[in-house]
Amino acid sequence: MRIDVLGAGIVGLTVAEELGRRGHDVAVVDPRPATGASYAAAGMLSPAAEVWHGEEEILRLGLASMDLWPDLAGRLGVDLRRTGTLLVGYDVGDLQQVERQVALLQRHGHPADLLGRAGVRSAEPALARVAGGALLPEEASVDPRAVCDALLDRVVLRGERRPDAECTVVATGASLPAPWSGLVAGVRGEILRLRSDDPPRRTVRGWVAGEPVYLVPRGDDRVVLGATSEAHDGPPVVTAGGVLRLLSAARALWPALDRAELVEGTARDRPGTPDGLPLVGPSGVDGVVLAAGHYRHGVLLAPLTARLVADHLETGAVTAAVDPRRFAGARTEGAR
Repeated sequence: MRIDVLGAGIVGLTVAEELGRRGHDVAVVDPRPATGASYAAAGMLSPAAEVWHGEEEILRLGLASMDLWPDLAGRLGVDLRRTGTLLVGYDVGDLQQVERQVALLQRHGHPADLLGRAGVRSAEPALARVAGGALLPEEASVDPRAVCDALLDRVVLRGERRPDAECTVVATGASLPAPWSGLVAGVRGEILRLRSDDPPRRTVRGWVAGEPVYLVPRGDDRVVLGATSEAHDGPPVVTAGGVLRLLSAARALWPALDRAELVEGTARDRPGTPDGLPLVGPSGVDGVVLAAGHYRHGVLLAPLTARLVADHLETGAVTAAVDPRRFAGARTEGAR
């Protein structure tokens, strides 16, 4: 098939790469490739750490996509850091968040080991003294910028759509065209990049007086620190309040932050949907497929999304949990 993919973020590029591998004639259309949410993303592949009560479907989808990441990373020649995720609670109240997360995962048969203070220090010596934590050993991370660069080398990029395309895949993140614009809403995330002489060994996700924070090492003395989450109107910008919250929470967990060089601050909109699940599959308009609305999970779910889109185009298969037609009423409303 002759297919245009609108959007050159990590989702659109991965979809295009998968379709191209299957022999389709694919072009990616984006005037500013790889500069949206993928540019800001920390790159955590954390299906277990991300799941919460009422969001268990994300765990199933995330685990399925996690299984596809080693092959994708190998094809692209990018580093897949498989060092696990350490969940930590700074005080006793924060530790209750960790314990609830572990209980939820255990109910779903997913490995998660509670650790006391000594166990946390053993797993991550650079951390401050915390109340406790849990190790999720099967999680990983990638550098989304490196992934997008590698994908851009493998796809055809065009400035405009082809009039003879048989199908269009819309993967434009938080800004969908009509009549689907009402299906996503931008949720601003602010993220910092630092350079440290004493970075964490693995991804650390924690709560400090109820404030969530994460630190993701890149392997070259860089650390990604994030992330705020705020519904807003207007363009996403880095705010003084957001930076203060991130640095305050991270400093409580990671004392070496005081010596770290602040390299970059970035803000982008995450594409949120009403039920927190992405939109992957038939749009309700002939010849148009959606691959959007991934909220916090775009990097993790990119390879699964690519497979679902390609399978749908070739066989008609649809996964009910992410079928965009579940919001048919909202789509009509957004078109008015």
